[in-house]
Amino acid sequence: MTTRTGHDEDADEAGMERGAELLDTGVTGYRLRGIQGRLIRDIGENIVRGLYPPDTLLPRESSLMESYGASRTSVREAIKVLSAKGLVETRQKIGTRVRARDHWNIFDADVLAWHDFNALGEDILKDLIEMRQLVEPPAARFAAGRATLDDAAAIGEACEAMRAAVNDPSAYTRADVAFHMAVFGASHNLLLKRFAHIVANFLQISFRIQQEAMDGTEERLEDDVAAHIEIYEAINRGDAAAAEAGMMRTILDGKAHLQRARARFRDRMQRRR
Repeated sequence: MTTRTGHDEDADEAGMERGAELLDTGVTGYRLRGIQGRLIRDIGENIVRGLYPPDTLLPRESSLMESYGASRTSVREAIKVLSAKGLVETRQKIGTRVRARDHWNIFDADVLAWHDFNALGEDILKDLIEMRQLVEPPAARFAAGRATLDDAAAIGEACEAMRAAVNDPSAYTRADVAFHMAVFGASHNLLLKRFAHIVANFLQISFRIQQEAMDGTEERLEDDVAAHIEIYEAINRGDAAAAEAGMMRTILDGKAHLQRARARFRDRMQRRR
């Protein structure tokens, strides 16, 4: 990640496509396999990406059976899964209707991954960053006052894993997420810890895109590691203000990386027109 090759010209565009790839890399909670899995994935993605807008009816059960070569049971089970995710509702004699976006379980791993992160008007990552700004710096502050020796060790180990993985983006992402999860855990606040598990998938996608936006000069992973180590050291010495400020800086730095990635993607798409 710290030295660019001749192929790095397309790195930003590749990063913007990571969301869809996460479906097959173990991030999602539901394994989308077989005909039923394809039904869930295709219909869910079509809903989230607007092919089936809110308040419209999905194709009839018989039509889905024919299109996918699926049994009636598979179709009905797929609809049940989509209903549990808040995407659809089924009513007798009417059919299956797409629900308004406000009803979607936006924290669901599949619903998140079905979003088109290439869409220029996509706001979901902006919403994530705002939510992180509200929650993560206070979590770091609490961690500085409450972390046990084991908590501090877990945060430190995540920093070392990040340092060792600067040339391995996938490993770096896992270590980066582990760091933030460890900070949430060290806050010893049950609701914050629950929040950490809910947004783990958001963090994975956000970090992937940000890392793909980094080049070998002003946006080095080594600098990101150093920023995380500063947070760890502040927590370890019990400096709540420094831990909170460091976490906010890290989130805002990530926001800037993400904005640059999306700007480069828009420029590339415009040049292709």
